[in-house]
Amino acid sequence: MPGNPLESSRPAGAEPSWLTEQRSRFHPAWSAAEPPHPKDEDWKYVEVDFALEDFSPVSKPSDPLERHEFLNVLGEASGRLTMVDGIVTEVAGEEVRVEPVVEDQEGRLAPFYGAMTPPGLDIFAAANLSFGPPGAVITIPAGRYQEAPIVIDVQAVAEGSVSFPQVTLVGEAGSEASVVLLYRSTAGADLLLCPIVETRVGQGARLALTVVQNLSGEARMVGHHRYETARDADLRIGEIGLGGRFARQRQGIVLAGKGSSVRMGGIYFGDRSQVLDYRINVTHRGPRTTSDIFLKGAVAGTAQAVWTGLMRIEKEAVGTSAFETNRNLVLSDGAKINSVPNLEILTDDLQCGHGSSSGPIDEHQLYYLMSRGLPRDRAERLLVRGFFDEILSDLASPALAAPSRRRVAEKFAFSQQGGS
Repeated sequence: MPGNPLESSRPAGAEPSWLTEQRSRFHPAWSAAEPPHPKDEDWKYVEVDFALEDFSPVSKPSDPLERHEFLNVLGEASGRLTMVDGIVTEVAGEEVRVEPVVEDQEGRLAPFYGAMTPPGLDIFAAANLSFGPPGAVITIPAGRYQEAPIVIDVQAVAEGSVSFPQVTLVGEAGSEASVVLLYRSTAGADLLLCPIVETRVGQGARLALTVVQNLSGEARMVGHHRYETARDADLRIGEIGLGGRFARQRQGIVLAGKGSSVRMGGIYFGDRSQVLDYRINVTHRGPRTTSDIFLKGAVAGTAQAVWTGLMRIEKEAVGTSAFETNRNLVLSDGAKINSVPNLEILTDDLQCGHGSSSGPIDEHQLYYLMSRGLPRDRAERLLVRGFFDEILSDLASPALAAPSRRRVAEKFAFSQQGGS
Protein backbone atom coordinates (compact mmCIF):
# COMPACT_ATOMS: atom_id res chain seq x y z
CA MET A 1 0.00 0.00 0.00
CA PRO A 2 1.64 3.27 -1.12
CA GLY A 3 2.57 5.79 1.54
CA ASN A 4 2.02 3.19 4.24
CA PRO A 5 2.52 4.86 7.67
CA LEU A 6 3.16 1.44 9.24
CA GLU A 7 6.32 1.07 7.16
CA SER A 8 7.60 4.57 7.82
CA SER A 9 7.13 4.30 11.59
CA ARG A 10 9.88 1.69 12.04
CA PRO A 11 13.29 3.19 12.87
CA ALA A 12 15.87 2.44 10.19
CA GLY A 13 18.28 -0.34 11.10
CA ALA A 14 16.34 -1.30 14.22
CA GLU A 15 15.96 -4.98 13.33
CA PRO A 16 18.19 -7.87 12.23
CA SER A 17 18.42 -8.67 8.53
CA TRP A 18 16.75 -12.06 8.91
CA LEU A 19 13.62 -10.38 10.27
CA THR A 20 13.57 -7.91 7.39
CA GLU A 21 13.77 -10.86 4.98
CA GLN A 22 11.02 -12.64 6.86
CA ARG A 23 8.76 -9.59 6.61
CA SER A 24 9.27 -9.42 2.85
CA ARG A 25 7.63 -12.84 2.55
CA PHE A 26 4.56 -11.51 4.37
CA HIS A 27 4.11 -8.35 2.29
CA PRO A 28 1.98 -10.04 -0.42
CA ALA A 29 -0.57 -11.03 2.23
CA TRP A 30 -0.64 -7.45 3.48
CA SER A 31 -1.11 -6.09 -0.04
CA ALA A 32 -4.02 -8.48 -0.63
CA ALA A 33 -5.66 -7.97 2.78
CA GLU A 34 -9.15 -6.53 2.97
CA PRO A 35 -10.92 -4.92 5.95
CA PRO A 36 -13.22 -7.29 7.86
CA HIS A 37 -16.82 -7.58 6.75
CA PRO A 38 -19.71 -9.10 8.74
CA LYS A 39 -20.54 -11.34 5.76
CA ASP A 40 -17.13 -13.01 6.10
CA GLU A 41 -17.59 -16.26 8.02
CA ASP A 42 -14.72 -15.46 10.37
CA TRP A 43 -16.25 -12.05 11.23
CA LYS A 44 -19.83 -13.20 11.39
CA TYR A 45 -22.02 -11.75 14.18
CA VAL A 46 -19.94 -8.58 14.70
CA GLU A 47 -19.72 -5.25 12.94
CA VAL A 48 -16.28 -3.67 13.10
CA ASP A 49 -16.72 0.09 13.40
CA PHE A 50 -13.01 0.96 13.07
CA ALA A 51 -10.15 0.51 10.63
CA LEU A 52 -6.37 0.32 10.87
CA GLU A 53 -5.99 3.72 9.25
CA ASP A 54 -8.00 5.29 12.09
CA PHE A 55 -4.94 4.83 14.31
CA SER A 56 -1.28 5.85 14.05
CA PRO A 57 1.78 3.72 14.81
CA VAL A 58 4.47 5.01 17.16
CA SER A 59 8.24 4.74 16.70
CA LYS A 60 9.14 4.86 20.41
CA PRO A 61 7.34 3.64 23.53
CA SER A 62 5.40 5.88 25.88
CA ASP A 63 6.10 6.03 29.60
CA PRO A 64 4.92 2.76 31.18
CA LEU A 65 1.75 2.47 33.23
CA GLU A 66 1.66 2.07 37.00
CA ARG A 67 1.94 -1.48 38.29
CA HIS A 68 -1.40 -3.30 38.09
CA GLU A 69 -3.34 -5.26 40.72
CA PHE A 70 -3.28 -8.37 38.54
CA LEU A 71 0.54 -8.23 38.71
CA ASN A 72 0.79 -7.30 42.39
CA VAL A 73 -0.79 -10.57 43.50
CA LEU A 74 1.73 -12.74 41.65
CA GLY A 75 4.81 -12.12 43.82
CA GLU A 76 8.25 -12.88 42.42
CA ALA A 77 8.57 -13.77 38.74
CA SER A 78 11.08 -16.19 37.22
CA GLY A 79 11.08 -14.17 34.02
CA ARG A 80 9.62 -10.88 32.90
CA LEU A 81 8.82 -9.21 29.61
CA THR A 82 7.29 -5.74 29.35
CA MET A 83 6.10 -4.27 26.06
CA VAL A 84 4.81 -0.71 25.76
CA ASP A 85 3.01 0.32 22.57
CA GLY A 86 4.24 -2.92 21.00
CA ILE A 87 7.92 -2.26 21.76
CA VAL A 88 10.06 -4.34 24.14
CA THR A 89 11.07 -2.14 27.10
CA GLU A 90 12.09 -4.63 29.80
CA VAL A 91 13.38 -8.20 29.89
CA ALA A 92 14.49 -10.21 32.90
CA GLY A 93 15.20 -13.85 33.57
CA GLU A 94 18.09 -16.02 34.62
CA GLU A 95 16.97 -19.64 34.37
CA VAL A 96 14.33 -18.65 31.79
CA ARG A 97 15.62 -17.04 28.58
CA VAL A 98 13.78 -13.82 27.68
CA GLU A 99 15.38 -12.59 24.45
CA PRO A 100 14.53 -9.47 22.43
CA VAL A 101 14.51 -10.34 18.74
CA VAL A 102 16.24 -7.06 17.90
CA GLU A 103 19.45 -8.38 19.50
CA ASP A 104 19.53 -11.62 17.49
CA GLN A 105 21.71 -10.67 14.54
CA GLU A 106 22.70 -14.29 13.80
CA GLY A 107 19.12 -15.51 13.25
CA ARG A 108 19.14 -18.12 16.02
CA LEU A 109 15.51 -17.28 16.88
CA ALA A 110 14.31 -17.15 13.27
CA PRO A 111 12.91 -20.75 13.17
CA PHE A 112 10.57 -19.99 16.08
CA TYR A 113 9.57 -16.35 15.71
CA GLY A 114 6.47 -15.56 13.62
CA ALA A 115 6.36 -19.09 12.22
CA MET A 116 2.90 -20.22 13.35
CA THR A 117 0.59 -17.39 12.28
CA PRO A 118 -0.47 -17.26 8.62
CA PRO A 119 -0.36 -13.56 7.62
CA GLY A 120 -3.43 -14.11 5.46
CA LEU A 121 -5.67 -14.68 8.50
CA ASP A 122 -6.79 -11.05 8.38
CA ILE A 123 -5.52 -7.53 7.78
CA PHE A 124 -4.46 -7.18 11.43
CA ALA A 125 -2.24 -10.28 11.41
CA ALA A 126 -0.76 -9.20 8.08
CA ALA A 127 0.04 -5.75 9.48
CA ASN A 128 1.70 -7.15 12.59
CA LEU A 129 3.87 -9.65 10.72
CA SER A 130 4.79 -7.17 8.01
CA PHE A 131 5.38 -3.99 9.99
CA GLY A 132 5.31 -4.57 13.75
CA PRO A 133 8.41 -3.78 15.82
CA PRO A 134 10.71 -6.68 16.78
CA GLY A 135 9.22 -8.65 19.67
CA ALA A 136 10.69 -11.29 21.96
CA VAL A 137 11.12 -15.03 22.40
CA ILE A 138 10.75 -16.63 25.84
CA THR A 139 12.27 -20.10 26.25
CA ILE A 140 11.90 -22.51 29.17
CA PRO A 141 14.99 -24.73 28.81
CA ALA A 142 14.65 -28.49 28.47
CA GLY A 143 13.99 -30.29 31.75
CA ARG A 144 13.60 -27.03 33.68
CA TYR A 145 10.90 -26.68 36.34
CA GLN A 146 9.90 -23.08 37.14
CA GLU A 147 7.75 -22.63 40.22
CA ALA A 148 7.48 -18.83 40.02
CA PRO A 149 5.46 -17.55 37.04
CA ILE A 150 6.83 -15.86 33.94
CA VAL A 151 5.06 -12.50 33.57
CA ILE A 152 4.34 -10.77 30.26
CA ASP A 153 2.98 -7.23 30.67
CA VAL A 154 1.62 -5.85 27.39
CA GLN A 155 0.69 -2.18 27.68
CA ALA A 156 -1.05 0.01 25.11
CA VAL A 157 -0.50 3.59 26.23
CA ALA A 158 -0.44 6.23 23.48
CA GLU A 159 -3.78 7.86 22.65
CA GLY A 160 -4.87 7.19 19.08
CA SER A 161 -2.11 4.64 18.50
CA VAL A 162 -2.02 1.18 16.94
CA SER A 163 0.51 -1.27 18.40
CA PHE A 164 1.69 -4.70 17.26
CA PRO A 165 3.22 -6.75 20.10
CA GLN A 166 4.65 -10.12 19.09
CA VAL A 167 5.75 -12.82 21.55
CA THR A 168 6.87 -16.42 21.05
CA LEU A 169 6.79 -18.89 23.96
CA VAL A 170 8.82 -22.10 23.72
CA GLY A 171 8.58 -24.82 26.36
CA GLU A 172 11.42 -27.19 25.51
CA ALA A 173 11.21 -30.95 26.05
CA GLY A 174 10.42 -31.97 29.61
CA SER A 175 10.11 -28.41 30.94
CA GLU A 176 7.34 -27.14 33.21
CA ALA A 177 6.31 -23.53 33.77
CA SER A 178 3.43 -21.12 34.32
CA VAL A 179 3.04 -17.91 32.31
CA VAL A 180 0.75 -14.94 32.98
CA LEU A 181 0.03 -12.56 30.10
CA LEU A 182 -1.72 -9.28 30.93
CA TYR A 183 -3.19 -6.90 28.35
CA ARG A 184 -3.90 -3.41 29.69
CA SER A 185 -4.15 0.17 28.46
CA THR A 186 -4.35 3.80 29.50
CA ALA A 187 -7.65 4.67 31.17
CA GLY A 188 -10.00 6.26 28.65
CA ALA A 189 -7.54 6.08 25.74
CA ASP A 190 -8.94 5.38 22.27
CA LEU A 191 -6.37 3.01 20.73
CA LEU A 192 -5.93 -0.32 18.95
CA LEU A 193 -3.88 -3.31 20.06
CA CYS A 194 -3.06 -6.11 17.57
CA PRO A 195 -0.96 -8.76 19.35
CA ILE A 196 0.38 -12.07 18.06
CA VAL A 197 1.35 -14.70 20.65
CA GLU A 198 2.70 -18.07 19.53
CA THR A 199 3.25 -20.97 21.93
CA ARG A 200 5.12 -24.22 21.30
CA VAL A 201 5.02 -26.95 23.94
CA GLY A 202 7.77 -29.51 23.43
CA GLN A 203 7.79 -33.26 23.96
CA GLY A 204 6.66 -34.15 27.47
CA ALA A 205 6.59 -30.49 28.51
CA ARG A 206 3.90 -28.90 30.70
CA LEU A 207 2.95 -25.28 30.19
CA ALA A 208 0.17 -23.21 31.76
CA LEU A 209 -0.66 -19.85 30.17
CA THR A 210 -3.20 -17.52 31.78
CA VAL A 211 -4.29 -14.55 29.65
CA VAL A 212 -5.91 -11.56 31.38
CA GLN A 213 -7.52 -8.99 29.07
CA ASN A 214 -8.20 -5.93 31.20
CA LEU A 215 -8.06 -3.09 28.68
CA SER A 216 -9.67 0.26 29.38
CA GLY A 217 -13.20 0.97 28.22
CA GLU A 218 -12.28 2.76 24.98
CA ALA A 219 -9.52 0.42 23.81
CA ARG A 220 -9.92 -2.05 20.95
CA MET A 221 -8.04 -5.28 20.41
CA VAL A 222 -7.76 -7.82 17.59
CA GLY A 223 -5.48 -10.56 18.86
CA HIS A 224 -4.13 -13.80 17.45
CA HIS A 225 -2.97 -16.62 19.71
CA ARG A 226 -1.52 -19.82 18.25
CA TYR A 227 -0.60 -23.01 20.09
CA GLU A 228 1.04 -26.29 19.10
CA THR A 229 1.77 -29.36 21.23
CA ALA A 230 4.38 -32.07 20.65
CA ARG A 231 4.20 -35.69 21.79
CA ASP A 232 2.90 -36.16 25.37
CA ALA A 233 2.89 -32.40 25.94
CA ASP A 234 0.33 -30.84 28.28
CA LEU A 235 -0.98 -27.32 27.70
CA ARG A 236 -3.32 -25.49 30.05
CA ILE A 237 -4.88 -22.19 28.98
CA GLY A 238 -6.80 -19.75 31.18
CA GLU A 239 -8.79 -16.87 29.68
CA ILE A 240 -10.09 -13.85 31.60
CA GLY A 241 -11.79 -11.27 29.38
CA LEU A 242 -13.07 -8.17 31.14
CA GLY A 243 -12.12 -4.97 29.34
CA GLY A 244 -12.10 -3.18 26.02
CA ARG A 245 -14.67 -1.51 23.86
CA PHE A 246 -14.07 -4.20 21.22
CA ALA A 247 -11.87 -7.18 22.15
CA ARG A 248 -11.41 -10.10 19.79
CA GLN A 249 -9.19 -13.11 20.25
CA ARG A 250 -8.69 -15.61 17.46
CA GLN A 251 -7.15 -18.76 18.88
CA GLY A 252 -5.72 -21.64 16.88
CA ILE A 253 -4.73 -24.80 18.75
CA VAL A 254 -3.01 -27.73 17.03
CA LEU A 255 -2.48 -30.98 18.91
CA ALA A 256 0.25 -32.35 16.69
CA GLY A 257 2.01 -34.91 18.87
CA LYS A 258 0.69 -38.28 19.96
CA GLY A 259 -0.77 -38.27 23.46
CA SER A 260 -0.69 -34.49 23.86
CA SER A 261 -3.48 -32.60 25.59
CA VAL A 262 -4.92 -29.12 26.02
CA ARG A 263 -7.36 -27.82 28.59
CA MET A 264 -8.83 -24.32 28.33
CA GLY A 265 -11.00 -22.70 30.98
CA GLY A 266 -12.10 -19.10 30.77
CA ILE A 267 -14.52 -16.36 31.70
CA TYR A 268 -15.62 -13.13 30.04
CA PHE A 269 -18.00 -10.38 31.18
CA GLY A 270 -19.21 -7.59 28.92
CA ASP A 271 -21.21 -4.58 30.12
CA ARG A 272 -22.12 -1.15 28.76
CA SER A 273 -21.70 -1.48 24.96
CA GLN A 274 -18.68 -3.81 24.97
CA VAL A 275 -18.11 -6.39 22.24
CA LEU A 276 -16.16 -9.49 23.34
CA ASP A 277 -15.38 -11.88 20.48
CA TYR A 278 -13.77 -15.31 20.89
CA ARG A 279 -13.00 -17.54 17.89
CA ILE A 280 -11.42 -20.84 18.92
CA ASN A 281 -10.24 -23.47 16.42
CA VAL A 282 -8.87 -26.75 17.76
CA THR A 283 -7.25 -29.25 15.36
CA HIS A 284 -6.41 -32.79 16.47
CA ARG A 285 -3.68 -34.24 14.27
CA GLY A 286 -1.84 -36.66 16.51
CA PRO A 287 -3.39 -39.90 17.76
CA ARG A 288 -4.63 -40.24 21.36
CA THR A 289 -4.85 -36.48 21.81
CA THR A 290 -7.20 -34.79 24.26
CA SER A 291 -8.86 -31.38 24.38
CA ASP A 292 -11.37 -29.83 26.77
CA ILE A 293 -12.54 -26.26 26.06
CA PHE A 294 -14.89 -24.66 28.61
CA LEU A 295 -15.72 -20.94 28.64
CA LYS A 296 -18.34 -19.08 30.65
CA GLY A 297 -19.56 -15.59 29.85
CA ALA A 298 -22.03 -12.90 30.85
CA VAL A 299 -23.36 -9.79 29.14
CA ALA A 300 -25.23 -6.81 30.56
CA GLY A 301 -26.31 -3.38 29.35
CA THR A 302 -26.12 -3.46 25.55
CA ALA A 303 -22.99 -5.60 25.45
CA GLN A 304 -22.47 -8.34 22.89
CA ALA A 305 -20.41 -11.52 23.17
CA VAL A 306 -19.51 -13.98 20.45
CA TRP A 307 -18.07 -17.44 20.96
CA THR A 308 -17.49 -19.76 18.04
CA GLY A 309 -15.69 -23.03 18.53
CA LEU A 310 -14.55 -25.38 15.77
CA MET A 311 -13.05 -28.76 16.59
CA ARG A 312 -11.51 -30.60 13.66
CA ILE A 313 -10.49 -34.23 14.15
CA GLU A 314 -8.12 -35.33 11.40
CA LYS A 315 -8.16 -38.83 9.95
CA GLU A 316 -4.90 -39.74 11.71
CA ALA A 317 -6.15 -38.58 15.13
CA VAL A 318 -7.50 -41.97 16.22
CA GLY A 319 -8.42 -42.36 19.87
CA THR A 320 -9.09 -38.65 20.27
CA SER A 321 -11.11 -37.20 23.16
CA ALA A 322 -12.48 -33.74 22.38
CA PHE A 323 -15.09 -31.62 24.13
CA GLU A 324 -16.12 -27.95 23.89
CA THR A 325 -18.65 -26.16 26.10
CA ASN A 326 -19.87 -22.58 26.32
CA ARG A 327 -22.29 -21.29 28.99
CA ASN A 328 -23.62 -17.73 29.14
CA LEU A 329 -25.73 -15.45 31.30
CA VAL A 330 -27.77 -12.71 29.63
CA LEU A 331 -28.35 -10.12 32.36
CA SER A 332 -30.34 -7.46 30.50
CA ASP A 333 -32.80 -7.20 27.62
CA GLY A 334 -30.39 -5.16 25.50
CA ALA A 335 -27.49 -7.62 25.74
CA LYS A 336 -26.79 -10.28 23.13
CA ILE A 337 -24.93 -13.59 22.87
CA ASN A 338 -23.96 -15.62 19.81
CA SER A 339 -22.63 -19.04 20.80
CA VAL A 340 -21.84 -21.48 17.99
CA PRO A 341 -19.99 -24.77 18.61
CA ASN A 342 -18.95 -26.82 15.56
CA LEU A 343 -17.39 -30.23 14.92
CA GLU A 344 -15.58 -31.52 11.86
CA ILE A 345 -14.79 -35.22 12.24
CA LEU A 346 -12.70 -37.23 9.79
CA THR A 347 -12.17 -40.37 11.90
CA ASP A 348 -14.53 -42.81 13.60
CA ASP A 349 -12.38 -43.73 16.60
CA LEU A 350 -13.00 -40.97 19.13
CA GLN A 351 -15.00 -39.53 22.00
CA CYS A 352 -16.38 -36.12 21.16
CA GLY A 353 -19.04 -33.70 22.32
CA HIS A 354 -20.08 -30.05 22.40
CA GLY A 355 -22.62 -27.92 24.18
CA SER A 356 -23.83 -24.35 24.39
CA SER A 357 -26.42 -22.48 26.45
CA SER A 358 -27.42 -18.84 26.96
CA GLY A 359 -30.09 -17.40 29.21
CA PRO A 360 -30.93 -15.29 32.27
CA ILE A 361 -30.19 -16.12 35.90
CA ASP A 362 -32.06 -19.27 36.89
CA GLU A 363 -35.31 -18.17 38.58
CA HIS A 364 -35.57 -21.39 40.61
CA GLN A 365 -32.12 -20.84 42.12
CA LEU A 366 -32.97 -17.18 42.72
CA TYR A 367 -36.25 -18.11 44.44
CA TYR A 368 -34.45 -20.61 46.66
CA LEU A 369 -31.95 -18.03 47.91
CA MET A 370 -34.61 -15.35 48.40
CA SER A 371 -36.75 -17.82 50.33
CA ARG A 372 -33.79 -18.16 52.73
CA GLY A 373 -33.91 -14.44 53.49
CA LEU A 374 -31.55 -12.92 50.94
CA PRO A 375 -32.73 -9.77 49.13
CA ARG A 376 -32.93 -10.13 45.36
CA ASP A 377 -29.83 -8.08 44.54
CA ARG A 378 -27.62 -10.07 46.93
CA ALA A 379 -29.05 -13.36 45.69
CA GLU A 380 -28.26 -12.36 42.10
CA ARG A 381 -24.71 -11.37 43.02
CA LEU A 382 -24.19 -14.70 44.77
CA LEU A 383 -25.44 -16.65 41.75
CA VAL A 384 -23.25 -14.71 39.34
CA ARG A 385 -20.21 -15.28 41.54
CA GLY A 386 -20.99 -18.99 41.76
CA PHE A 387 -21.44 -19.18 37.99
CA PHE A 388 -17.92 -17.92 37.35
CA ASP A 389 -16.28 -19.58 40.37
CA GLU A 390 -16.27 -22.96 38.66
CA ILE A 391 -13.59 -21.53 36.37
CA LEU A 392 -11.87 -19.03 38.69
CA SER A 393 -11.30 -21.59 41.45
CA ASP A 394 -9.36 -23.75 38.98
CA LEU A 395 -6.95 -21.20 37.49
CA ALA A 396 -3.36 -22.31 36.94
CA SER A 397 -2.34 -19.11 38.77
CA PRO A 398 -4.70 -19.14 41.79
CA ALA A 399 -3.65 -15.65 42.90
CA LEU A 400 -5.49 -14.20 39.88
CA ALA A 401 -8.86 -15.42 41.16
CA ALA A 402 -9.33 -12.65 43.76
CA PRO A 403 -8.81 -9.63 41.45
CA SER A 404 -10.91 -11.36 38.79
CA ARG A 405 -13.77 -11.82 41.25
CA ARG A 406 -13.53 -8.14 42.24
CA ARG A 407 -13.73 -7.00 38.62
CA VAL A 408 -16.71 -9.29 37.95
CA ALA A 409 -18.45 -7.96 41.08
CA GLU A 410 -17.86 -4.37 39.98
CA LYS A 411 -19.24 -4.99 36.52
CA PHE A 412 -22.30 -6.81 37.83
CA ALA A 413 -22.98 -4.10 40.45
CA PHE A 414 -22.85 -1.50 37.67
CA SER A 415 -25.36 -3.52 35.61
CA GLN A 416 -27.69 -3.83 38.63
CA GLN A 417 -27.73 -0.04 38.87
CA GLY A 418 -28.93 0.19 35.28
CA GLY A 419 -25.52 0.93 33.77
CA SER A 420 -25.41 0.82 29.97
